[in-house]
Amino acid sequence: MRAILPPLLLLFALPALAWEAKPLREVAVYPERGAQAQVLSLNESKVAAELAARIVKLAVEPGQRIARGALLAQLDCRDYDLAGERASAAKAASAARARLAELQYGRAQKLTAEGFFSKEALDSRAAERDIARADVAVNAAALRTARAAQAKCTLRAPFPAIVLDRLAQEGEMAQPGTPLLSLLDTSRIEVRAEVQAADIAGLRTARQIDFVSGEGRYPLRLIRLSPALTKNSRLAEARLRFIAAAAAPGSSARVLWASPEMHVPAQLLARRQGQLGVFVATDKSARFHPLPGAQEGRPAKATGLRPDSRIVVRGLGEL
Repeated sequence: MRAILPPLLLLFALPALAWEAKPLREVAVYPERGAQAQVLSLNESKVAAELAARIVKLAVEPGQRIARGALLAQLDCRDYDLAGERASAAKAASAARARLAELQYGRAQKLTAEGFFSKEALDSRAAERDIARADVAVNAAALRTARAAQAKCTLRAPFPAIVLDRLAQEGEMAQPGTPLLSLLDTSRIEVRAEVQAADIAGLRTARQIDFVSGEGRYPLRLIRLSPALTKNSRLAEARLRFIAAAAAPGSSARVLWASPEMHVPAQLLARRQGQLGVFVATDKSARFHPLPGAQEGRPAKATGLRPDSRIVVRGLGEL
């Protein structure tokens, strides 16, 4: 009667020609991993009036994409133009007085040297000169203030943006701090993704990462990965930026990347004594190599295997 050998002994008793083996590097796959993601702007702001004036014009509409420096709104600036004219005239008048005080001080110096002018009178002329100079400085500051107010009558986009909403209407009276428009900054776009803890290492070392939506694939680069996991979902937050073209802010899709680590294809996995793994061939036999964490129907991480490990790819039914 033929003796019945235990499974492992039967395994090693089979001839090497009963199966076919290939190096792991030739059969390995790099499965694509993914995470839910959303495109966000880091800056969504409300552009407000900085002075009290009537709104003459709102130059943009909701949904419009605008460049940095684009005209947003125009306020009625007539009162501020008049204030600028008054400040300019006051500066010119004070400059004229300062020139006269400078001439008078110069003459007083000569007369004092010739003995026709007292020291006290000279000091008085010097004080008048200094006062005139200070008056010029005060009026120059007032003119700069008036011109700054005039500049605030025209509101321009502080960054490239998408207009989200008009918060005021033409003809209304704006006050300092009155929001006129809501803008979404398109120059500071990031992608927020929630990554499983097991995928963190793979995402860090991934050679290519894409934001994949119905509109296409957009290449990304990882900029930061939170070291903390969310309390309930146990996911880590990753922040990424578009390398070239960007998807629309607010859109949701998936971030996909290929695992940088070699995986054994699902069809090469075998189960022995309740464990999933692969058969690794040697010169005359094959041995079972368990792969911790392997799941039915999914590629398994090639833990403990070398790129040149010879994986049995045909004849698994005989083992």
